[in-house]
Amino acid sequence: MNGFISKLARLALPLTSLIAFTLLWQVTARRYPPEQFPAPSDVVRSIVELADMGTLWSHMGISLARFGAAYLLAVLAGIPLGLFLGRFIRCHKAIDPLIQVLRPISPIAWFPLAVLWFGIGNAPAVFIIFLASFYPVLLATISAVRAVPPVYLKVAGNFGAPAGMTFLRVIVPAAFPGIMVGLHIAVGTGWIHLVAGEMLGAQSGLGFMIVDARNFLRTDQIMAGMLLVGLLGLAIYRGMKSLERIIGRRWGVSQ
Repeated sequence: MNGFISKLARLALPLTSLIAFTLLWQVTARRYPPEQFPAPSDVVRSIVELADMGTLWSHMGISLARFGAAYLLAVLAGIPLGLFLGRFIRCHKAIDPLIQVLRPISPIAWFPLAVLWFGIGNAPAVFIIFLASFYPVLLATISAVRAVPPVYLKVAGNFGAPAGMTFLRVIVPAAFPGIMVGLHIAVGTGWIHLVAGEMLGAQSGLGFMIVDARNFLRTDQIMAGMLLVGLLGLAIYRGMKSLERIIGRRWGVSQ
């Protein structure tokens, strides 16, 4: 019973803030024409309209597929490279200047080259999302590996653990919380640039849906697309937190 009450109390505050925000939005929208600032009810109606037309699910599925492919590529490239550079300091010092030159370049600045190299379609959007996700994963992994307490390595050496076992059983689990920080940041930056990437000549996806609604002055559909981007981002974040807890318990690095 106490557990149920505590869960209900934890849900009360977020629900209260959500309801208050929706009411404020509804009241504020009454001061403007629907074409300029649609109310929440207008946005919900546009979502239902898009769902009935069948375009909503296809746009959402394509956006999730693009993001998933780009994010997976960033993780597969960033984590192994970050583990390597974090473990071998001299290699990191050799390549760090190049990383620090490329990292501050906004993925949006790569738009012209993305179109030139990959043409129109999925590839430019995937490339932009990859760039936005790669560097947070890489830098967080390097920092997490270098932050592993040296005493862990000494204990593993005292027990005669070989280098490979020390790396997989000691360094990687100890660096896992720091790596997850980078993965969470990469999800945010990658998801933000998903919309920008799909505005780059794509003919599908939530970003294209927003641009297409702008061309027809459908402000309600624009805000519907924005709302769906936010809700899907929340769902992805929650999913990652659940996965993080499962892996953390397995490795004994989280409660």
